[in-house]
Amino acid sequence: MHFSFSYDKKKVLQALRYHFIAQKEIRLLFIVIIVFDIISAILYFSGKIRPEPFLLGAFIWFFFLVSFWFVMPGLVYKRSVTFREVFTIYFQPSYIALENNKGRVEWEWHRFTRYFESPYFFHLYFSTKSFFLVPKDGLSKDEQVEVRGLLNNKVQVKK
Repeated sequence: MHFSFSYDKKKVLQALRYHFIAQKEIRLLFIVIIVFDIISAILYFSGKIRPEPFLLGAFIWFFFLVSFWFVMPGLVYKRSVTFREVFTIYFQPSYIALENNKGRVEWEWHRFTRYFESPYFFHLYFSTKSFFLVPKDGLSKDEQVEVRGLLNNKVQVKK
């Protein structure tokens, strides 16, 4: 099976958000910030501390949210030329091939460490930070099921 695709900026930004939030260290940091803010709010409203720790927690939470929801995806999108290219992808039994007007690359299935699915993309990971996005837009529902089955058989599912 093969199909051609290009990337839609809004959908890529959303996929990058999924990528960042899926990182264990970012989720852990987010939980720590929320717990800090809740504890400081309880202590502030019970009169045990001044408002500064509560406001600091709220500021950190806001900064964190803006950073990982807007700034980071925007920077990654701007710096990557890949998202402005047109590709053709080939799903073969032993490899995935990707080509555009600049060339062709083939990745054997064992090169992918895991994958997960977001609303608009299949995220194929080479490592924890290096991945490739395969858009679902160019696929019919039957083809999406076929790709999902191939990925389930060839690549480890993200837990």
